[in-house]
Amino acid sequence: MGSFISVLEMLLLATFRMSIPLTLVALGGIFSARAGIVALGLEGIMLGGAFGAAYGTYLTSNPYLGLLSGILVGIFFAMIHGVLCIKYKIDQVISSIGLNLLSQGLTTLLLQIIWGNRGKSVMLPRIKSIALPIFGDISPLFIITIVFVILSWVVIYNTKYGLHLRMVGEHPEAALSVGIKVGRVKYIAMLVTGFLGGLGGAYLSIDHLNMFVRNMTAGRGFIALAIDILGRYNPIGVFFGSILFGFTDALQMILQNDKIPGQIVQTIPYIVTLFVIVFAVKYVKAPAAMGKNIEE
Repeated sequence: MGSFISVLEMLLLATFRMSIPLTLVALGGIFSARAGIVALGLEGIMLGGAFGAAYGTYLTSNPYLGLLSGILVGIFFAMIHGVLCIKYKIDQVISSIGLNLLSQGLTTLLLQIIWGNRGKSVMLPRIKSIALPIFGDISPLFIITIVFVILSWVVIYNTKYGLHLRMVGEHPEAALSVGIKVGRVKYIAMLVTGFLGGLGGAYLSIDHLNMFVRNMTAGRGFIALAIDILGRYNPIGVFFGSILFGFTDALQMILQNDKIPGQIVQTIPYIVTLFVIVFAVKYVKAPAAMGKNIEE
C-alpha cells in the first residue's frame, strides 16, 4: 500500500512538472490562433527557446539570465513567422513548416559549433525547485504558469485588447471597418506567442533537464496545438488539457521502469494527441479567420 501511494505521489508530481511547458506553449498558441495566425510553428519556437536558454545559461552561468535568453529567442522565431504572414502574406502553413525546419537545422548546427557535439550540450546550472505544501518540490515556473493562465484569461476576455484580438481572429474586415489596427493586434499576439513559447522551451533545457538535447521538444509544440483544440482556445480549458497530456507524459515515464517495451510506452502522449485531433476537432470551432491573409 505504501509503495502504491509513493508511485501515485510520484505520478502526480511528474504530471504537474510535464504540464508546465505544454501549458505555456499552448497559451502562446491561443494568442496566435485568436489573431487568425496558424500556430503550427510552435514546435520551432519552443525548440529555439530551449536552445536560447541553454546557450544563455552557458555564457552567464546563471539559469535566470538563460531563461531571459530563451524568451528572447522564442520571440525572435515567432516574429519571423509574424512578419512573413502579416507583412508579406505568405501561406501560413508553409511559413510554419519553414520555421520548424529552420529551428531544427539551426539549433543542430549551433550545437555542433558551440559544444562540438550534435547530440547534446554540456551540463548546465538549472533553476532550483521550491517546496510547496501540496506539490512538494516543484519548479517555480509552475506558479508562474498558473499566473499566466489567469492573466491570459483576463486579457482575452476582459480587456480592450482581448476584444480586438477576438474580433481580428473572427472578422478582420469588420475590425478594419471600425478602425482597429489589425496588423498591430497580430504583431502583439505573435510577441506573446514567442514569449510564452520561448519560456516553455527554456523550461525543458534549464529546469526539467540541465542541458540542451537535439530536438528535445519531441513534438510537444504539436501536442500544444491539440491542447488548444481540446481547450477550445480558452486559457482555463488549455490548463486542464495540459494536465491531461502531462499525465500521459508522466505515465509513459513511470511505465518505462516496468516490463512494457519502452517504444510502446513512449507513444502514449502521441496516441492521445491523435485521438484528440480525430474526435475533438469536429466539436471545436476554430477562429473563423485563422489562416486567412487580408489587405489593410
